[in-house]
Amino acid sequence: MGEHDELIAAWQAQLRKGAAELAVLSLLQSREMYGIELLDALSGVDGLGISDGTIYPLLKRLERDGRIDARWQQSVTGPPRKYYKLSSDGAAVLAAMKTAWREFRGQLDRITGHDRQDD
Repeated sequence: MGEHDELIAAWQAQLRKGAAELAVLSLLQSREMYGIELLDALSGVDGLGISDGTIYPLLKRLERDGRIDARWQQSVTGPPRKYYKLSSDGAAVLAAMKTAWREFRGQLDRITGHDRQDD
């Protein structure tokens, strides 16, 4: 383990925390999904580190804050599933988050030199 590994791991954890909400809201923009579907879609994103221990508290908070709506539906293959969809408030928040993300990313790209074509 390198001397900076712990520092980088802590920094990445903070990045993941902020990115998880943007990722969930973005997925729900296109269609209604249940928890495991969201988890499956996000598990393929390297570095995001979403698990069932993080997705469900996030969904609960987003629902409580009015960013998403939820409904239960009986499943033909097992227990009922809770489906989530983006609320109108969530859509407005998502649009603002995407704008803020693009601006933030652009500023960081300029500072770090990643806006050049030679990278």
